[in-house]
Parts: sequence; structure tokens; C-alpha cells
Amino acid sequence: MQPEWRVFADADTLVAALADALCAEAGAALAARGVFHLVLAGGSTPRALYRALANRRAGDARWQVWYGDERRLPADHPERNSVMAEAAWLAASSIPPENRRPIPAELGAAEAATRYAGWLKDVADFDVVLLGMGEDGHTASLFPDHNWGGAPGSSDVLAIYAAPKPPPERVSLSAVRLNRSRRVWFVITGSGKRETLLRWKNGETLPVSTVRGKLETVAWLDAAAWPAEE
Repeated sequence: MQPEWRVFADADTLVAALADALCAEAGAALAARGVFHLVLAGGSTPRALYRALANRRAGDARWQVWYGDERRLPADHPERNSVMAEAAWLAASSIPPENRRPIPAELGAAEAATRYAGWLKDVADFDVVLLGMGEDGHTASLFPDHNWGGAPGSSDVLAIYAAPKPPPERVSLSAVRLNRSRRVWFVITGSGKRETLLRWKNGETLPVSTVRGKLETVAWLDAAAWPAEE
């Protein structure tokens, strides 16, 4: 099933709309279940989103924050997704540290995957998952020609080796676990993504096309990323 394609004039307009939507979903989840489970992505546009959330003072003790993937780097390395999110938003938020769960990738992919899967064992469906898309169609750290963890019975968390982008060792939520989400939102900007988006639109099987939400799958795009109809 194709996602809903939402196209905005530019990244700034996209980020403002996405921040509004995220806060609205958080409010709905808290009203319905008393908790909001959010999965964060890395990247420049998510960083802008996190800054917008910081400006809105989003988040409190009822928010639970997870990560879609992480690189095997030292815990304080600036290229880690968790370090970026902490700096842009979380460290100054009202979300308690114990509710912010970075993937402990510094322990090595296998150990980190085992630990993170344990933390997720009793966690119900995610409310919102934020993901990006690479020019090769990867999402999180699910790369073409690698194990995406899409088969029934797959582990919730995968140890990734020989990734085509550095560093080669990573940890990623599997497609099976990502699909246990009410809403999956892909955030994609820039003209470099047009060709891959067209492949996705045309029905090609890519890692990004295997992940979908139970209630909603949305690709949030700026005009630069949106491919012309062919």
C-alpha cells in the first residue's frame, strides 16, 4: 500500500506542519492511553523538527522516546542520533531522562540489539515513528541487500554489519517492530531523493516501502523532493 504523500513548498513549511501534527497526536494518545510512545530519526530535517518542538516546550513525563537506529560510535559522539536529539530538544525538555532511551550502540551491535529488544519487550505499539529515507531506499539502518527483519518472528532489533554507509556497524529496529506502530511518518527533503521516491511510487520493493503504520503511513515531503509524474 502506498503512503499518503504530503508535499510542502519548502522544508520550513514542512517542519512547522509536522510539529503541529506531532503535538496533536501526542495529545490524542495521552487522552486515550495516558502515554505517548515516539520513535525518533536522525538527519537535518528531523533536527529542525526537534528544535521546533523545543520552542513549543513539547514533552512531559508521559512521553516515552525511542530511536529507530543508531551508529556504533561512542555515547557522546556528535554523529549519533541520540546526541543530536538531546542537543536540539530533549535535554531541555520536561521528558525525564529515564523516558529517553538511546540505543546503547557503543556496546557493539549485537549486545546493543539484545539490550534494546529487552527494553522493548513489554512496550505496546508505538504511537508515531519518524523515519527518513536514503538515496538507496534505506530507512533507519535497513539497507538494500541486508536483512530488514520483515519476516514473521524476526527480532525487534537488528545488529547491522557491513552497512554501505559509514560506520559499517549499526543497530536498527526491524521492519517487523517498526510496523507495530499506529502511525509511520517519513520525513524526506531535497532533490537528491526524487529518483528513489519515483521508484517507491512505481511500486519497487525497497526497505522504505516495507515499513507502514497500522492506521496511517505518510511521506512528508518538500517540493524539491517530489518527483514529476512519469
